[in-house]
Amino acid sequence: MHRTLTISLPSERTNPLIEQLKPLDAVISISVQWGGSVKPPGNVLILQVLNKGVDESLRQIAAVCAGETYSIATAEQASFIDPQQDKIIGNDVDEAIWEEMETGLRHQSRVTSNYLALMALGGVMSAVGLVSEPVPQVVAFIAASIVAPGFEPIAKIPLGLVLRNLHTIKRGLWSFVSGYGVLILAAALSFALLRWAGVTNVTELTQNQSIKMMSDPSAKDIIVSICGTLSGALIVASYRRSIIAGALIAMVIISAAAMIGAALACGQWELALEGAERFFLDVAFIIVSCLLVFTAKQRFLHKRKPIV
Repeated sequence: MHRTLTISLPSERTNPLIEQLKPLDAVISISVQWGGSVKPPGNVLILQVLNKGVDESLRQIAAVCAGETYSIATAEQASFIDPQQDKIIGNDVDEAIWEEMETGLRHQSRVTSNYLALMALGGVMSAVGLVSEPVPQVVAFIAASIVAPGFEPIAKIPLGLVLRNLHTIKRGLWSFVSGYGVLILAAALSFALLRWAGVTNVTELTQNQSIKMMSDPSAKDIIVSICGTLSGALIVASYRRSIIAGALIAMVIISAAAMIGAALACGQWELALEGAERFFLDVAFIIVSCLLVFTAKQRFLHKRKPIV
């Protein structure tokens, strides 16, 4: 999607910024509301910008407004209609900017009651799936991967590393530890409850085919996981948020975390260790994939630090 940038900036910086932005082909239109900003005081500048020009526009804004109080809001636009510039509009790219990526990941993995509840529900569904027949098992694993926001908290860590933002790294680590901690605990409690109710037993867990697959993954399984982690990194970088669940489905990180909890609940320490090995393998794949993709985006595309 194309972008609208709404900038509230000091009055004395408005004309200099306009002069810097006017020559940019990717800036489709510029509008000004003189005296329209109350907080911070000044004018409101509205830019209709192609994705390919957002980074340069932000560079110019940061340079012209350096040392001043200003704010920027970004928004997606469904389309730009400009007969004179139709060709350049049609050649726009599909990229997110660093600020939107960081905000999106922060929103999806902020440690709130909603986030923790979704991770817990993912753990419950995965725990049930671990002792289910093949068809309901697949349904449970896919549903858990869609429900639990398990990719975003891990992706925040390499994003912070690439952008050299310690605060983002810390938030990612906290989201990761708290979210997956709740998921593992929910899976453990769910399996314990299923055993208490007589619905399942330890043998049904240890002999399940999915447990064997996660304990001893084949080269095919590893390839699918790597494709999933690389896809997830590209989805984040290209702002295709609606399909992030597909990357989690390709991995087994949610079900592997649930395997740890279920194994701990029945005292199967070796099985819990095998689950942890598979879990941290996918974590490593996510971190390395995101580092590769985000580093490439920074070096060849964005070439700038976030404004904040």
